[in-house]
Amino acid sequence: MLLLTDSAKSCDPALTRASGMGSEKRLKTGSSSGNHGTVSVALTKARLDSQSAVSTQVFSDREFQKKVGRFFYEAGIDLDAVTCPSFRMMLNAHFGSEDIAYPIPSCEDLSGWILRESVEEMELYVREIKSSWSSTGCSILLDGWEDLTGRRLVNVLVACPKGTVYLRSADISGFDQEIGCMLGFLDDVLKEVDVQNVVQIITCSTSSWMKTVGQQVMEKYKTVFWTVCALHCLELTLKKMGAIDAVKATLDKAKSITRFVHRDATILKVLRDHTSAKYLVRPSKFKLTEPFLTLENLLFLQEKLQQMFLSTAWKTTRYASSVEGKRVAELLADSSFWTGVEMAVKATIPLVRVIELIAKNSEPQVGFIYETMDQAKETIKEELDDKESIYLPFWKAIDDIWDGSLHSPLHAAGYFLNPKYFYTNDFYADSEVLNGLLCCIVRLAEDPRLQGVINSQIEEYRGAKGPFGLGLAHLQSSPGSWWLDYGHGCPQLQHFAVRILSQTCSGAARYNLKRSLAEKLLNKGRNPIEQERLAAMVFVHCNLQLQNFNQGIASDFGTAAIDPMDDWVVDKAPPVVSQNNEEGKELTWKELECGNIIGGRGEGDPGPSNFH
Repeated sequence: MLLLTDSAKSCDPALTRASGMGSEKRLKTGSSSGNHGTVSVALTKARLDSQSAVSTQVFSDREFQKKVGRFFYEAGIDLDAVTCPSFRMMLNAHFGSEDIAYPIPSCEDLSGWILRESVEEMELYVREIKSSWSSTGCSILLDGWEDLTGRRLVNVLVACPKGTVYLRSADISGFDQEIGCMLGFLDDVLKEVDVQNVVQIITCSTSSWMKTVGQQVMEKYKTVFWTVCALHCLELTLKKMGAIDAVKATLDKAKSITRFVHRDATILKVLRDHTSAKYLVRPSKFKLTEPFLTLENLLFLQEKLQQMFLSTAWKTTRYASSVEGKRVAELLADSSFWTGVEMAVKATIPLVRVIELIAKNSEPQVGFIYETMDQAKETIKEELDDKESIYLPFWKAIDDIWDGSLHSPLHAAGYFLNPKYFYTNDFYADSEVLNGLLCCIVRLAEDPRLQGVINSQIEEYRGAKGPFGLGLAHLQSSPGSWWLDYGHGCPQLQHFAVRILSQTCSGAARYNLKRSLAEKLLNKGRNPIEQERLAAMVFVHCNLQLQNFNQGIASDFGTAAIDPMDDWVVDKAPPVVSQNNEEGKELTWKELECGNIIGGRGEGDPGPSNFH
């Protein structure tokens, strides 16, 4: 449990009185006490009158200050920003400027009583989620990365159907390929979570060192599986597909187009006038999907792009007569280029849609990943007209990652135990599925007698006998819920199925946690009180982000901003010089009437679609 020391909890008595629980509002004084007191934000009488029908919208001083605190903790913003005049101006602009005011918390408030109460509230939330681990099981997620100084750091999260929570952060740089050190670290984590609750540990690494660690974990803890994040594996698959000669050639050509268009505001202005799209590059939180989303965008805009480079608006720019401008125009008119784009899109977008599906879905996916991958392969085959010479290299890329990193016995068992698939004519249990199911039975039910009971109850499930038959009319329920509702006639199998179907198949990547505070926490040299305070802030910060995802209010898959140094945007070639050395006025980013010349989705952008 995270607790602040008495010193960290303390705050000025005057501040305590100033931010009491009463609902009476403070008169606006217009004064500021800097870091040592509160500042009032005005709320007009007229605005209050307009809200009188909904009295709950009017917060007490204390509630208002806690909302401000939540914003700072969730965003990971330096608490000193609360003293910024622009911050107060922003709140005043929203609330009004007359009569009645809310007090802005001070830095001491934010690092004192507000943080303490936020920790206490978050501990209650985390405790509620932890209470479900014994019944549904849980997955430990290892979110590892390397910071700018070369340290190898990791956040430890725990996921279950009720939600995902942050457990701890650690600096594992000192392990330096020492398997024993990593095993000791994981021993501590498993002890904290209780190994009886853990079904799997999910990592985002496919290194041989981590594979060895995983093997030893599974040898020591027979009921725990070691798996690799499905999102990470799917990105690796896309990377392999991008290395196929025909696809690589197409990507290189497409990159020359996007670099050229994004290099100058004048070209972007022509693009927007002709396509209604603000950019060609499609950003994504998953970096390796960006090239293929961009190809999809180019294909969608093909006709408009071709018209753009034939337009008078384009021909009157100094870039139209440049060597590179002519090369891009010729490329856009080349039918073989568009044939390559179409082929690459048909082969890769089905996997991109799987990534989107997993990344945005808060429901456990272990029961779906096996069939979803098969569907993706079939879609690729159909899109490429069943031509083996074309689709087989893409299938090989999928199979290589599936066999080498992604597939787990849990996925096969999840497919078998998912009634949505099991009770259909298309269900097919090959040796991989049956071996995976058997492996899960042996590992999760260590008692041979229990294994026998589960095997016999599987026959009840197979024949849809008893309550299972009643469940045939309700296959749209989530697999875990279905087993809770209709598996009670076979309690041992029910418990086994619920624990498997309640697990995620993805690691921490989809949560897109900000890591700057965790990196700061793992710096050395801070005094114990401030270290404890920062640990509390990281606890609240990470769990607020996870809570947003759990409640379905996380940011969208495709809303990531384009990196201005992205390889698809930055052109390292020398500036374009027109052949006739014409001097023309250059457009600036301001003249594009957009704060970010390469941000935001334009009207012509197809956006992400669903994969079925």
